[in-house]
Amino acid sequence: MSVRDRVWNAIDPGRLRRTFLELLDIYSPSGKEEDIQLYLEEILVRAGFRVERQEVEEDRYNLRVTMGEGEPRLYLVGHVDTVPAWDLEEFGPREERELIFGLGSADMKGGCVAMLEAWLALSEALEPSERPNVGLLFVVGEEENGDGSETFLASQSAPWVVIGEPTGLSACFAHYGYLEAGFVTHGVKSHSSMPELGHNAVESMLRVLLFLGNDALFNRELTEIVYSIRELHSSRHGFVVPDRCESWIDLHLPPDRDPQELIAQIGEILQAAQRRIAGLRVTHDFGFASAGYNLGTDNEVADRLRQIYRDLGLPLRLDAFRSHSDGNLFHAAGVKPVILGPGALETAHTADEQVLFAEVLAAARIYAALCLG
Repeated sequence: MSVRDRVWNAIDPGRLRRTFLELLDIYSPSGKEEDIQLYLEEILVRAGFRVERQEVEEDRYNLRVTMGEGEPRLYLVGHVDTVPAWDLEEFGPREERELIFGLGSADMKGGCVAMLEAWLALSEALEPSERPNVGLLFVVGEEENGDGSETFLASQSAPWVVIGEPTGLSACFAHYGYLEAGFVTHGVKSHSSMPELGHNAVESMLRVLLFLGNDALFNRELTEIVYSIRELHSSRHGFVVPDRCESWIDLHLPPDRDPQELIAQIGEILQAAQRRIAGLRVTHDFGFASAGYNLGTDNEVADRLRQIYRDLGLPLRLDAFRSHSDGNLFHAAGVKPVILGPGALETAHTADEQVLFAEVLAAARIYAALCLG
């Protein structure tokens, strides 16, 4: 029996499902990841590994484990934090046939548990001398500012990482960039029964957003830029014309698009808006900008994946990851990140988040085989 087949035979679907459900039952929003890290650390220590805690801040830390005798050539990377729960009574798991629902099931506890199972199978099936030079990294803070991955990158690196974000098992060697844009319109307060005496900042903001949305830069039929208004709120004083309105927009950019170029273009659009919209006073800020990347598919990892998917009887889809992830941080640090995991972005961050267990199991096999490669 080949080494790979020995490892695949050691992957335990029952253990994988139990661990997955237990992970989903641990509430771990960004900033409150310690409980889930303690759970994962216990499993790894029980399996005989020395687990390194990388402190990010008090009571927040990454978990890093390695095997083999040399420096890791590849890390499996998963983030353990989730967005906050829509309903604290219903964040945990539930099963409907082969679908598993729950906060973080797709983003990305499904990827994390598949990586953990692959790691356990490698350690159980192989003698220490047979084990590849690979690493396993569970990071905190991805859903906020990526501080867990930044902590890792401050002292470690690797040629390649595989990040288990939800891609439906597509292999993403390209990654969209991301730009967070904030706008504030300013008005003049007046009693709500006399709006003519004031200047309504909400009305100004609506005009600004329409002006932006009508520009060819954000025309969904003409551009690959993904444009989504995330927040819109104003002052909450009763019975007055609001004098301030704030909006935040998420912009996901194709891999070859420079965020700084887009920042300049948005500035030009806002200048045009000020000439066209009477009494407009608007300020803007870009809270976060990250360039995308494209690694291409003529490389050793892509070749390995082609063989693995053939052997598993799965179609290999190559795609660009459309959301933001820590992959951008790894690439900026000189690491080659591949985004590949179970689940789909469509349900991530929603109350209907879900993943097919069959995808989680397949991901465990793919990760294990990549480590052997």
